[in-house]
Amino acid sequence: LVSGCMAWRAVCARPVHIIVGRSMSSHKGSGSRPIPALTAHTAKLAEGVLKGDRTSLSRSITLVESSRRDHQHDAGALISHVMNNVKHKYLESHVSSPEQSSTPTTPPASYMHRHTLNNPTGSFRIGISGPPGAGKSTFIESLGCYLTENGKHRVAVLAVDPSSLRTGGSIMGDKTRMTELTRSPYSYVRPSATRGTLGGITRTTSDAIILCEGAGYDVIIVETVGVGQSEVSVEDMVDMLVLVVPPAGGDELQGIKKGIVELADMIVVNKADGPLLPVAKLAMTEYKSALKLLHPKTSCWEPTVVTCSALTHHGVQQVWSEFVRYKDAMELSGEMGTRRGSQRDQWMWRILQEEVVARMLAHKGVLAALPGAQSRVHEGVLSPGAAADMLLDVYMTGGINNE
Repeated sequence: LVSGCMAWRAVCARPVHIIVGRSMSSHKGSGSRPIPALTAHTAKLAEGVLKGDRTSLSRSITLVESSRRDHQHDAGALISHVMNNVKHKYLESHVSSPEQSSTPTTPPASYMHRHTLNNPTGSFRIGISGPPGAGKSTFIESLGCYLTENGKHRVAVLAVDPSSLRTGGSIMGDKTRMTELTRSPYSYVRPSATRGTLGGITRTTSDAIILCEGAGYDVIIVETVGVGQSEVSVEDMVDMLVLVVPPAGGDELQGIKKGIVELADMIVVNKADGPLLPVAKLAMTEYKSALKLLHPKTSCWEPTVVTCSALTHHGVQQVWSEFVRYKDAMELSGEMGTRRGSQRDQWMWRILQEEVVARMLAHKGVLAALPGAQSRVHEGVLSPGAAADMLLDVYMTGGINNE
């Protein structure tokens, strides 16, 4: 993983070519719709991001998080250009270097190339979830400081905070709780408010991950607001889902939702120090027994359980070794690249559904018909399905541009 990081930094050092005011196609000769053109402002942001400038990265993520329609259009063009520049750099470096010969334990170079196109930066996306009080932020800071020591890795942390009902902003301030990590020149910590989004993951988190990778960060950590039934959406954008839990057992262990445990690729029992060390070891044994009753998500990896103390940093290095072992297994099988392609498909459809609803609610015809339809549904005169069909008909017959 370290060698892959160094190779990508060398690729990032190549000149960045950003064309202002001209659209580009992602596939030559494919007849696909060209990528929207960049404005002078977004072209400057794209150039800064690809050079690893943290100020440009922050401003780009702010643009992505904006709800203004013109900002969303510019953000879409920015993300597309960053993705294509990253992939173009990878193709240049891949073509310029000879393919390695195959061995009995290594897939053919052409096979690896096909799957690596879904991860041209060689990055590792890690989702961190867990119940409140498990020490997720402390664990992330301890892990991040270990990884950024002596510039071994560049770590980006996207901390998804609960939103204030009054202002819509973050209320937990995860960045202020990672003071040591934020001082590292090889780290980037960005809190984002959920703004009522289910699953503890904002709609724009996946775009922020792409921008961080374009800026040269090879380890992306996504911290969620806490464990819950809708928390599983984090799995749709990361390579590995890690469940951080406190030392507990019996009834307390049952408080963790089964759904998130089933999706976890690894369980980390935190706070394994002092008088809690025996309790942590007992919890590890119970979780291992529970995992034996669940079907693994993939044939190339069996979920594991480890203990560590983020406060004393004991066991953090061993946890990272397990992370790397997981990444190697997923890349060797080709499943990591396949999963990333599927994740992009899922988020496209999710965003499409949200956008259709948003445009319907801004449609004049729908706004005029909505109060009456909602009143009839409330009174039991009209079924919810029939009302939805009626509103869809109004939207479709009225035309998409009638807003």
